Amino acid sequence: MPMTKEELLARWPTDIPFKGSLISDDGCMCAQGQVLHYVGGMSPYDLREIDQEDADKHTAELLGISRAHAVLLRHVNDSQPGAPTCVLTEPEKILGDQAQTVLAFWRHLDRMTEAEWQSVYAARVAARVAARAAAEDAARAAAEDAARDAAGAAAWDAARAAAEDAAWDAAWDAAWAAAGAAAGANNEIQGAAVMRANGQPFYFLPMFGFASPEDIQP
Repeated sequence: MPMTKEELLARWPTDIPFKGSLISDDGCMCAQGQVLHYVGGMSPYDLREIDQEDADKHTAELLGISRAHAVLLRHVNDSQPGAPTCVLTEPEKILGDQAQTVLAFWRHLDRMTEAEWQSVYAARVAARVAARAAAEDAARAAAEDAARDAAGAAAWDAARAAAEDAAWDAAWDAAWAAAGAAAGANNEIQGAAVMRANGQPFYFLPMFGFASPEDIQP
């Protein structure tokens, strides 16, 4: 009988998920694997057959979260006390004090159209290499290390997959560039206060239509 999301969250503290793959040879499952199996009803065979991007997408649908949030669940799994439950119930522990804005940005990524991804790609390519590198360095330095690493990786993975889904010409190059821009924007959200204190303008957020983090709607 399938579990609810709430039942699975209550189970995790005493049933620490396996890590490294959706399901091990002896049937142990990671956090995503447990969501897909216990909540989604996916069989062990199906868990071994599904590719990771589809697993991210289905996990997001089952939990009612963004694709990037599902990727974050995969990356964090059981890597710190309270995980993976806190990824869903207390995201501030993983993402820092700007967690709700980060989550809103991730939901925006899921809603982006092909034309919007093309626009991000065009802006990323048009920017001078030196300016782009300086902006990346500034955004990374402004974001807190732990939060930056977890959130940036999730945003990058999800944005690349979403951009590839849009499937325009040169999709791989476009997806790579768009993913980098999403990770940069994510860092700008987390490090906004530091950037403002240093007089640094937002560089990546405007590529997604936001002059500042405050413009991102829930």
